[in-house]
Amino acid sequence: MYAIVVNGSRQHRVEPGSTFQIDYKDVPVGESLILDEVLLVQDGADTLIGQPRVVGAKVVTEVVALAKTKTVIQKFRRRKNYRRLKGHTQPFLRVTVKEIVKAG
Repeated sequence: MYAIVVNGSRQHRVEPGSTFQIDYKDVPVGESLILDEVLLVQDGADTLIGQPRVVGAKVVTEVVALAKTKTVIQKFRRRKNYRRLKGHTQPFLRVTVKEIVKAG
């Protein structure tokens, strides 16, 4: 069983037990988070395709960690005494899928 969910401007293919990153929301670690923008739910031979969303379907997740990706920008000109170093940290939420609830 798997589902395709939308978070922000990205789509994720999720299965029960899988872990993925979504945009930051103010939710503490260990709390449950419900993603209700489901585009597709596939369970064996049964496939539900939304137009554009599957009505009543949702993905129940649990927040595992606050993942961060550090980007470092460095500028350097040799023999000119010019060095610049900047950094940016983009916050994410790492979530684990607990269950996928089909419509109905």
